[in-house]
Amino acid sequence: MSDESSATIITNAEDFITTHLRTYLSSGGAQGHIMDISQKGGHFFATHCLIKHKGRKSGKTYVTPVCYGDIGGEVAIIASKGGADHHPDWYLNLCASPEIEFQVATQAFRGTWRELDGSEREKVWDFMAEGFPFFADYKRATERKIPVLLLNAVEEIPVFKESDVL
Repeated sequence: MSDESSATIITNAEDFITTHLRTYLSSGGAQGHIMDISQKGGHFFATHCLIKHKGRKSGKTYVTPVCYGDIGGEVAIIASKGGADHHPDWYLNLCASPEIEFQVATQAFRGTWRELDGSEREKVWDFMAEGFPFFADYKRATERKIPVLLLNAVEEIPVFKESDVL
């Protein structure tokens, strides 16, 4: 997929993402965790978490909503960026830090993350693509190997707030 096509997809999604994030944060996670994304190529009952990351260049704090799946008690997320030919900024920011903070519904955690490879990656990719069919479209749209990550909760922390986003 060209950067131009990717930019169009991202621009079209920005309002949805901003509204989703605002809803998730303002409700303390009571809303925004489960969403109907069938009009976006997903399912009616789709799960979303929030990841908090620090800009590797700016040092600014960001909170990003992403689709997730539960894999044996770990949280699986995909760094798809809509099938763009380059990784999302949040993924590049995570690569600069071994720790992550994330929120699932009304619970937030400090934890660790790891990128999958080999048969474990394929197994989790297949699981996520079944739950979020658009991931298969994104894979076809790029030659980039889309990262698959697992997040592991280490300790519970307060839920994210709108004021967390600088």
